[in-house]
Amino acid sequence: MLNFYSAQIERISLHRVGNKHKNEPIFLSQEPFGLNDEMSGLLKEYFFKPFREKEENYFKFDHEADLEFNEVYNAIVTMLKDDATFHHESKKITTQLYDQSKHPHIKSGEVYVVHFTDIALDNQKTDAIGIFKSELKHDFLQFQEKGQNLDILIEQGININKLDKGCLVFNVEKEAGYKVLSVDSNKYDTKYWLEDFLNITPLSDDNFKTKNYLKFCQNFAKDVVLPAEDKQQEVLFMNRAVNHFAKNDSFEESNFLNEVMENPELIPEFKHYKVEKGPKFSIEDVSNFDIANKAVSDARKKMKNVIELDTNIQIKLDFINPESAEKFVEKGWDEERQMYYYLVYFNKEQKS
Repeated sequence: MLNFYSAQIERISLHRVGNKHKNEPIFLSQEPFGLNDEMSGLLKEYFFKPFREKEENYFKFDHEADLEFNEVYNAIVTMLKDDATFHHESKKITTQLYDQSKHPHIKSGEVYVVHFTDIALDNQKTDAIGIFKSELKHDFLQFQEKGQNLDILIEQGININKLDKGCLVFNVEKEAGYKVLSVDSNKYDTKYWLEDFLNITPLSDDNFKTKNYLKFCQNFAKDVVLPAEDKQQEVLFMNRAVNHFAKNDSFEESNFLNEVMENPELIPEFKHYKVEKGPKFSIEDVSNFDIANKAVSDARKKMKNVIELDTNIQIKLDFINPESAEKFVEKGWDEERQMYYYLVYFNKEQKS
């Protein structure tokens, strides 16, 4: 859980990178940027906004040989150990970003390297290093008086409501590669940002396991439960799965299957499906973990609980009260019409 309310910008360095493939230059500022209170407030909102809106999917720094060869990681270790090195190391980070801009589609832009203090991560205050890049320029209007008339000037600048790329590196779990969050609004060059520049991999924490296990269940429901039974049972299976996660603090696979799998014949199917598809979701060896509540809430929001019929009718089932869908909705077959039907029981219509 993240909270930016008390966060402060301690120092910031600004640079600019072109596209190295196109022989565009790199510009490295000789001194750190001097902030005033107004600028600090605007920049904090610019940097933090996308992280408030995004799921907390954590990464860690990595390298195919050894972590010590990851250049961005090494620069951040040095920064966090000695404040006096901050601007020098920010140049190294920016140069590394420039060196990875080898594809013609990668855009030039400004690079901000920022040292934050007092970010609350899981209720503990910590420092963080932020690396951000603004790429897309937008037209905006300026106005000035010319004699007795008002004139319009068209200029270009950065939209501070939309950060193009960014990452936050929290000063925790250093030996494992830190905890890292990343955002990228422009998906066409994600590999360049995540892999070539940062070289980060997903952190297999409880949030990661909870999120991925629920995604795996969703695929099982679609690939196995739906063909074996029907759409109602697919939705109800996911309904029971999410509610099992919501009411428990820890996950144990055998308990989960006994509670959620109403058709025992599907339990062997589930285990076989996990062997086959588990590696895709990185849960092939996962059967016990502490449940991350936020990941459950995020998953519930995304899951589709609607039965769509070919007669242009939709039946929406309630994830909070799965017993309603089982007690008050029945499926049948009408011989005369040669059509399936759903019978829905209710006492009165709710006012919208």
